[in-house]
Amino acid sequence: MALHFDRTEFDARRDRLVIEMADRKLDAMLIFAQESMYWLTGYDTFGFCFFQCLVVKADGSMILMTRSADLRQARHTSTLDNIVVWTDRDGANPAADLRNLLNDLDLLGCRIGIEYDTHGLTAKNGRLLDEEMKTFATTEDASSIIPRLRLYKSEAEIAKVEKAAALADDALDAALPLIRQGGDEGAILAAMQGAIFAGGGDYPANEFIIGSGADALLCRYKAGRRKLNKNDQLTLEWAGVYHHYHAPMMRTILTGKASKRHQELYEAAHAALLAVEKVMTPGKTFGDVFDAHAKVMEAAGLTRHRLNACGYSVGARFTPSWMDMPMFYAGNPEPIMPGMTLFAHMIIMDSDTETAMTLGRTYLTTEGEPRALSRHGLDLIVQ
Repeated sequence: MALHFDRTEFDARRDRLVIEMADRKLDAMLIFAQESMYWLTGYDTFGFCFFQCLVVKADGSMILMTRSADLRQARHTSTLDNIVVWTDRDGANPAADLRNLLNDLDLLGCRIGIEYDTHGLTAKNGRLLDEEMKTFATTEDASSIIPRLRLYKSEAEIAKVEKAAALADDALDAALPLIRQGGDEGAILAAMQGAIFAGGGDYPANEFIIGSGADALLCRYKAGRRKLNKNDQLTLEWAGVYHHYHAPMMRTILTGKASKRHQELYEAAHAALLAVEKVMTPGKTFGDVFDAHAKVMEAAGLTRHRLNACGYSVGARFTPSWMDMPMFYAGNPEPIMPGMTLFAHMIIMDSDTETAMTLGRTYLTTEGEPRALSRHGLDLIVQ
């Protein structure tokens, strides 16, 4: 069995969930988010793109319904003892199989919470599920319960994120010698991902973002590679990943020399990140963090060049994104508390002059100011 945490850690997580379920008067939960399954049991797969469900009863007992391809996966990677398989076949309706399982578990007429807000439950499968549940039980959307529990990291989880952060630093160290005139984006990506794998890390939940020239203004990965020019800009957003725990970083790195506009945007990004650090403290909210960033951008005349969010929680995530909730955006009332791992990114994309500038790193919140988890500083990197 390949578990990345002690059994006592998983027991404590289960107990926290059971308390929340009791508060919501839920007799059971139907869990479809892969992050939730991993957090609760260690179950590790990418098979969640097909129908599978972890049923958790109010007494803390669990049973996983999945496909045959994931049976051994669940046995090997999780604490689960009770696993049933629904059969792939023409005309299969796994939601009906799940209803029959719930009936066997004496849950007819009970109050059941469902995780809807996840890529582990497609709209099609959600409709099938709702049809089966219509006359079987009283249901409610329980999507927010486990994400809220996962927001606060245990000491064991913090150690995973710290290891991931060290791997993110290793990736930047591997990339820097290759970022020069004639440098190939493909070689840079290979070096970064290779450093993480060589250090015992994992695939990220989404692709690393890399773009130079005009593509440096993009915030998403796209296919296609180019080589760097003498005076160029390269935007990188990547994450060290360890046992699925992510520690992202973001930088725009220049070759040749920095233009006046690059310098202006860097100074704004740097000031904004320092302002964010000052309010990433208990007593403040996620909305306050965004406002601190937005205020600096506004003072620099950059409001239309910034984004409408400046970071988010990070932890154990699966495809298609390492972004977790909650996010730093306007009005978010979620309080900052100790024990959160948060990624703050200052992203300025000036399409008028095709100038990009980004600066971001992962933090651990404390009783006071947050602790940056990267060993790299925040200086503008010009190669």
